[in-house]
Amino acid sequence: MTNKPNILIVYTGGTIGMIKDYKTNALKAFDFGQITKNIPELHQLNCNIESISFDEPIDSSNMNVDFYRKIVDIIEENYKKYDGFVILSGSDTMSYVSSAISFMLENLQKPIIFTGSQLPIGDLRTDAKENLITSIEIACAKKDDKPVIAEVCLYFEYKLYRANRTTKINAEQFEAFTSMNYPPLAESGVHLNFNDYYIHKPVGDKELVIRKNLVNDIAILKLFPGITGNVVSSILNTKNLKGVVLETYGAGNAPDQQWFLKLLKEATQKNIKIINVTQCVAGSVSQGHYETSVVLKELGVISGKDITTETAIAKLMYLLHEDLSDEEFTHYFEKPLRGELTI
Repeated sequence: MTNKPNILIVYTGGTIGMIKDYKTNALKAFDFGQITKNIPELHQLNCNIESISFDEPIDSSNMNVDFYRKIVDIIEENYKKYDGFVILSGSDTMSYVSSAISFMLENLQKPIIFTGSQLPIGDLRTDAKENLITSIEIACAKKDDKPVIAEVCLYFEYKLYRANRTTKINAEQFEAFTSMNYPPLAESGVHLNFNDYYIHKPVGDKELVIRKNLVNDIAILKLFPGITGNVVSSILNTKNLKGVVLETYGAGNAPDQQWFLKLLKEATQKNIKIINVTQCVAGSVSQGHYETSVVLKELGVISGKDITTETAIAKLMYLLHEDLSDEEFTHYFEKPLRGELTI
């Protein structure tokens, strides 16, 4: 007889942890210590469930690198005691948070599933119960006595995605997330079907490496027709700036006017890392494919390929702390470290 998997739920905040007080109609924090009492369906899952909550649940809009570290601290302290982790957080910044966690945990051998909801867990039409129950079921899933999932994922509305491939695309529909450049790892219907080919498979039994030091002196520069030199200059000359995610057009195209190229050149000469990411929801940067992007490559702008903006930020935070030469930095950014981009 196999032992039941031990699953730890970590509640950081967000809509999923709210329940309605029907006397006052006000939302109050849900007691995850009483989770099986409030969601008796969990008894049907063949696992042991425990929970930890942040002392003060935080709105996902207030997420920052200190909270990333707090989540990683909880995982590190409990890594050997549990077979899987379900992280509950607000959906608005979930793609940012989960992407960062994927880089902070190297050689991961266990499932970490982020989920949340569009409606509170106590709401009559809530999506919270299904998201939570299926996330726990995924965290429990084993094949040949090994976890089916051994990476950081995001589950929402019947689909499991690689977390660092996701983007929130809808504030009102239950189908809040998508992963345009990488297929779902699993789909939940009458059966829970894993797309085995696309799931990361750890090699060997390596020790977990925790990386908590992130550099967040970075900015996003989104291009638009008519953007002025003053705007670009103010961003690129931000004090202590270390990295920029440059959101370009189409396959990585940008203006080729001299004032713009001069500002980029000055920034790269100050060792500010500039990552070229497309504004398009799907597709990839292909620097040099069009004439307007050839010069970006010459200036030392790094191709983000098909990485999302959320993950480009997370990867910048991670790599900027490492002691890398310019060549090494470009090499590591342009290759997949956690399955976050396609070669």
